[in-house]
Amino acid sequence: MQLGTLTPLKAFEAVSPVDWAFAAAAMLLTYAVLTGVLRLAVGRFGALSRRMKSQAAGMIVEVLGATRHFVLLVAALLIGLKMLDLGDRWDTAIVHGWTVLFCLQLALWVNRAVSVWSTRRLRHRESVPDNPVIVTMTAWTVRVLAWAVLLLAMLANFGVNITAFVASLGIGGVAVALAVQNVLSDLFASLAIGLDKPFEVGDFIVFGEVAGTIERIGLKTTRIRSLSGEEIVCGNTELLKNTLHNYKRMVERRIVFTFSVSYHTVPDKLARVPEMVKAAVQASDKTRFDRAHFKQFGTSSLDFEVVYFVLSPDFNLYMDLQQDINLALMRAFLKADIRFAIPASVQYFAQAPEPPEAAAVVH
Repeated sequence: MQLGTLTPLKAFEAVSPVDWAFAAAAMLLTYAVLTGVLRLAVGRFGALSRRMKSQAAGMIVEVLGATRHFVLLVAALLIGLKMLDLGDRWDTAIVHGWTVLFCLQLALWVNRAVSVWSTRRLRHRESVPDNPVIVTMTAWTVRVLAWAVLLLAMLANFGVNITAFVASLGIGGVAVALAVQNVLSDLFASLAIGLDKPFEVGDFIVFGEVAGTIERIGLKTTRIRSLSGEEIVCGNTELLKNTLHNYKRMVERRIVFTFSVSYHTVPDKLARVPEMVKAAVQASDKTRFDRAHFKQFGTSSLDFEVVYFVLSPDFNLYMDLQQDINLALMRAFLKADIRFAIPASVQYFAQAPEPPEAAAVVH
């Protein structure tokens, strides 16, 4: 009787004890060699990474760290079984075992490589770190594709018709996409945020009645810390529908303010006011004066308009500078005897005429 026609149990019983001993020795030797090679490779690449400051070598060390010892043990077992004459059925099973083992370990390596890559891309460096949305979605996509391809490869190796399987997955994917279209809309909106970068974590934005700092950009929602302290959660799709004001990206702040002086101020003193304003604005090296003009005749005052730039987007700095300018103008006007206008109004009261009877009594 040929070994190929024996049952699996009979095939094992047909092997002599000497062959089993050689197979066990081969398995132990193979496992020792594989673990030794792995340890040597990790040590060499680790030394190279420390000596050359090589990120590639460091990444190889971390990827090799994903090698599982049970995978090496099973690989050694398959090599030991291959040395035995167990028949065609066992030879086919060993080939399938190699395929499954290789695909599993390759998927683990890819998964670890993606994790290392995404961690390094998100790590804060001297330069601006990559957008977390793009990194997260890229890592997630690579993981899904890697596991899907390896799963299909294993199924094809076992004789499964993957063409029909892939077609059914496509139909199911369309159905799922229709069912979760709102989620997918936010998902693609997060992708648009990552690519176009209208804002990033740490930016201060204003839209509608919301004003706050971006704390986290997720795959479906963006979390904003408002000025009053609460956390605002906004869907990415709804967020992109609004016109956003990103104050974090201001290079400088343009300031326009007005003030009024009394109508009792003589023209010669009015002509000196723009120079006083200019001197007050230029007293700081963090401002750039633009203009100051006697703008109009108001109802009860003479109105001036001033425009200058604060060379920083910092709001607190702007308020400090505006306070200094206001105080400087008050001192200059006090010295020049120029008075700020006080809103005033004149009211006229009409007196009712006396009745004819009262007038006759008087006469």
